[in-house]
Amino acid sequence: MQISTILSQVDLGAMALPEFQRGYVWNRDQVRELIDSLYKRHPVGSLLTWKTRTDQTSVKGGQQPQPGFVELILDGQQRITSLYGVMRGKPPQFYERQRNDAPFIGLYFNVETETFKFYSPLEMKNTPLWVNVTDLMQQNVTPFVTSLMSVADPQTFTRYLTRLTNLYGIQQTTLHIEPVTGDHINVDDVVKIFNKLNSGGTKLSKGDLALAKICAAWPDARREMYQRLDKWQKAGFVFSLDWFLRNITTITTNQALFANLADVDTPTFQQGLVKAEKAVDNLLNLISARLGLDHGRVLAGHYAFPVMSNYLVQQGGSFDDIQQVNKLLYWYVHSFLWGRYTGSTESAINQDLNAAQTSPDALDGLIGQLQLMRGDLTIRPNDFGGNSVGARFYPMLYLLTRVLKARDWGNGGLELNAHMLGKLNWLQIHHIFPKSLLYKHPYRRGDVNAITNYCFLTQATNLAISNRSPEEYFPEVEQKYPGALASQWIPLDPELWKIERYPDFLEARRELLATAANSLLASLLVGSRQSEVVSDPAMERSIIAMAPGSADEGERQEITQCNEWVLAQGLPKGEELYELADAETSAPLAIIDMAWPRGLQEGLSQPVALLLNETDEVEDMVTQAGYRFFRNVDDLHAYIEREVLATPMEIS
Repeated sequence: MQISTILSQVDLGAMALPEFQRGYVWNRDQVRELIDSLYKRHPVGSLLTWKTRTDQTSVKGGQQPQPGFVELILDGQQRITSLYGVMRGKPPQFYERQRNDAPFIGLYFNVETETFKFYSPLEMKNTPLWVNVTDLMQQNVTPFVTSLMSVADPQTFTRYLTRLTNLYGIQQTTLHIEPVTGDHINVDDVVKIFNKLNSGGTKLSKGDLALAKICAAWPDARREMYQRLDKWQKAGFVFSLDWFLRNITTITTNQALFANLADVDTPTFQQGLVKAEKAVDNLLNLISARLGLDHGRVLAGHYAFPVMSNYLVQQGGSFDDIQQVNKLLYWYVHSFLWGRYTGSTESAINQDLNAAQTSPDALDGLIGQLQLMRGDLTIRPNDFGGNSVGARFYPMLYLLTRVLKARDWGNGGLELNAHMLGKLNWLQIHHIFPKSLLYKHPYRRGDVNAITNYCFLTQATNLAISNRSPEEYFPEVEQKYPGALASQWIPLDPELWKIERYPDFLEARRELLATAANSLLASLLVGSRQSEVVSDPAMERSIIAMAPGSADEGERQEITQCNEWVLAQGLPKGEELYELADAETSAPLAIIDMAWPRGLQEGLSQPVALLLNETDEVEDMVTQAGYRFFRNVDDLHAYIEREVLATPMEIS
């Protein structure tokens, strides 16, 4: 079938996507390579479709297929979506992507070099050699004749026209379609076929398969679940569809395995969804109010929630007393500190559900499982020995700051809590010993970014301290606000405030943090801790943002000057001290000195990062997140001049 006919079938709803298909995941490089292959008449593969009755299936995007039969795309979604987007200039109705950008918008073709690139105003504006591919597909070659004739001699013009005609002609390219048909074929068979043929791509997860079966009986299931995920995201927490489905599964089946949903009817699933939503809301309120973990970047242990949701529903949706609440919080904190669900998630959740259901006291059963895994739940000083904001004990440091009423080192020494509103009162990560001073000695990058060199301060205080040595500013803090240093677990021996005693300072602070953490958790376990609120409940207030840490003065000047230069080139300003977070869980991974998360050509190019004196670990995280990073400003400038501000080609 010709590509133009396939796209018309999509418009008519005669070709669509089944509910179990994941969303669009291609990037601009893949879109460009597809169009380039078609232009060169290279093979781009066949399509696999499932021809089935419209009254026996549900499709993505709210499409209403014509009565009769519909062809559901099993293999080829990325190609068809890309072709539709490039040729129509908009996404198809079934388009589904978490981000708002459309990677197929703005593709241009250079008639001289026969290359494809996405729009760059400095390179392409008012340059006839660059032709908008979407405009060409919708208008044919005629509108481009005059402009090309003005820049080319007759022989060159003929060559250009031939190339545009060849590009326009890819709409007539025939793609082979292999249909799966027959009354005996059901959704399970189709998913198995899809996974087998799509082995080189992203397979459907167990959650996708379970949800496909649910959507077959309740087409609105996915939309209803996304509404809840959107609500939590607006409150500052990013969860995945699989995660929410896991909560529903444990509530409706008392097991973690998605396969158990096969025996759950639609009314039961709908009730389970509502119960899961209420349980998650209550847990987020509890954890934020009591532990201060009030936004996604400090909320750890996401997969403890299915266990806690099940427990809360078993309790009728509420707790009996404060001791019960404290014990649950004790278990939750230990579950994320020791990575309870970092291995086989389903097995660990099932073990915990079984322990809770078979023990005389469910919470004692859960704590017992942790003790079996760890042998000892005591926190030791070396447990605070990690580095980077992605470490497990980073949320614990934030928790201690909030719950134990750590005080700011400015603003009158006020307690750091969620009620301090306003941009300059956001909590920021502060390097106690400035990075620039530590590197001069030099200390290893891992030691510079040790968790025990972090504390949390308001932005105003962070900026005021700048990159001064603790030996200089600690005495001032102690004089103005007695006890403020100790409230942040700072060893009070002035000898440890010297730069040459930095390793000893870290060791002493680890001791203080471990003592504080064990004392806090013990008070939860024995029930002696009162139900004191340290933050507004997460689902009952606006997001309280936590800005990333402050750079040292030297680095700040370098970053500021770099940003000014970038702006002078007509490019977007970089985000200074950008906090990189996990795409699925929103857990913090690293602090980036300056970042363009949507690229220097916004939405059209690869994300870019400037990393000054960062660890190999941070560089690896940034690379895995899809960033192109630079270790110094000069290299970043060279990249911008070479690849972003490239001078348009002159015609000889």
